[in-house]
Amino acid sequence: MVDSLDAADPFAAFEWSLAHGRSLTLGPRGMLMAIVNVTPDSFSDGGSFLDVDAALAHAQACVEQGADILDIGGESTRPGADAVSAAQEQDRVLPVIERLAHETDALISIDTYRAETARLALAAGAHIVNDVHGLQREPDIAAVVAQARAGVCIMHTGRGRVKAEDVIADQRLFFARSLEIAADAGIAADAIVLDPGFGFAKEASESWALMARLGELHGLGHRLLIGTSRKRFLGAATGREAAERDVATAATTVAARLAGGAIFRVHDVAFNRDALMVADAILAARP
Repeated sequence: MVDSLDAADPFAAFEWSLAHGRSLTLGPRGMLMAIVNVTPDSFSDGGSFLDVDAALAHAQACVEQGADILDIGGESTRPGADAVSAAQEQDRVLPVIERLAHETDALISIDTYRAETARLALAAGAHIVNDVHGLQREPDIAAVVAQARAGVCIMHTGRGRVKAEDVIADQRLFFARSLEIAADAGIAADAIVLDPGFGFAKEASESWALMARLGELHGLGHRLLIGTSRKRFLGAATGREAAERDVATAATTVAARLAGGAIFRVHDVAFNRDALMVADAILAARP
């Protein structure tokens, strides 16, 4: 499914339409989305920023280091993590979003699959909905995005479904359904970014195959969000624990940027800002 975007040139300037009249230019320069987990049990930084003031301080530091977007999450997505209620999730994220909306000019993303959490977060000042279930767990979230004219990150996942054998075929299969939901809800094409979902119900070999073939996803007609930060497949390659995978993350940031990735969701902003500057310098030198 290809829309009006220029799928042949992921480096061409494209205005990503976001809530509250905001937008972000994707293409010419790699963008960073900083991870702000307001959770006790996320796989890498669980508990570090559970307190509102700690989360705010971390978010503001990320902006100073070069983050373009702050992604606020209130429920861990690691395998085996304890489920939280909608009320718990909202109690964690809404105070942080409200404060950030008043105290910074940063773009704010809410990391949720719940329609009601998304609605409240957008009302509190968020600009983007980042759904790790690709609009397919609570399809009503698509209507919330459309009504707010928010940006949306639609992530691929292999959880709870039978996957196609080929990694790119499975990406196309999953996103065909997600993009159908988005279109039916009235989400504009220029509001959509796709995330291949590195590590989400994917063996390490599948994530590496996906990285190697990333350019094939541009045919879907949407810019790509890359989320490899500290993921288990990096540990499989390096033998390092999660907290020691920032160098490996930066290496994948360079590789994915050269393959046309637009936004990079990371824990360590400073490392990956340098990585993107190197990748963008290489791109600028290409004939």
